[in-house]
Amino acid sequence: MNFHPRRSHRVPGLNTASLPDLIFSVLFFFMIVTHMRKETLKVKYQVPQGTELTKLVKKSCVSYIYIGKPVSPMGKVLSDSSRIQLNDKYATVEEVGSYIRQERNRMSANDAPNMTVSIKADRSTPMGIIQGVKQQLRQADALKINYSAEEGKKR
Repeated sequence: MNFHPRRSHRVPGLNTASLPDLIFSVLFFFMIVTHMRKETLKVKYQVPQGTELTKLVKKSCVSYIYIGKPVSPMGKVLSDSSRIQLNDKYATVEEVGSYIRQERNRMSANDAPNMTVSIKADRSTPMGIIQGVKQQLRQADALKINYSAEEGKKR
């Protein structure tokens, strides 16, 4: 019997030349598919349910008004009264008109006539606040209003 001495087998080294390409590809993918939130929500709202819903087509022309119960940064509800949030700050009903005028002036000349105001209100918000916001929108000549809702059951 011939015994050959065993050769020590070395494991070949891992080729890391393509690793930077892989990392940048994954980074690029997440940059494309990630949606960055524009404002931090300071109000908590439960979206009401609806049956005849349509999706907004051009979201660049949409300005959002959030109405709900104020919350702390930790998510704890601070008060039972409803508050209005415009961008990242609380506002009163009287400030809604000037906010909408500023938003319209910030838009391009082509988008301004198509401006839509989306009201995202809690389902338990008093109608007096909603009515006051609608009056301010009417005075600011923002007549396209969208109420955000989620799909509900048909009766």
